[in-house]
Amino acid sequence: MNKQELVLKVAAANDISKKQAEEVIDSVAATITEALVAGDDITLPGIGKLSVVQRAARTGRNPQTGEEVQIAAKRAPKFGAAKALKDALNVKTAKAKKK
Repeated sequence: MNKQELVLKVAAANDISKKQAEEVIDSVAATITEALVAGDDITLPGIGKLSVVQRAARTGRNPQTGEEVQIAAKRAPKFGAAKALKDALNVKTAKAKKK
């Protein structure tokens, strides 16, 4: 699903215009980004948790030349899926195993 498909679904589900739905989605994305930049965790009930992890500097390899390259330390987003989301994705699997 891309952004425009999401906008259409949100607009239809909430009986609002596409422009309003897009503003809401953009606002949510900006708020999540601001919180992660500040180092805060975000919990989306039933979906999962977004957090920031620190990746240490390390030595990597250029696959074409085999030359060693230094990879700088950085912060990266991490997503952990909630149990409810995992269960929703595996409903058919769970039913099939019970038989």
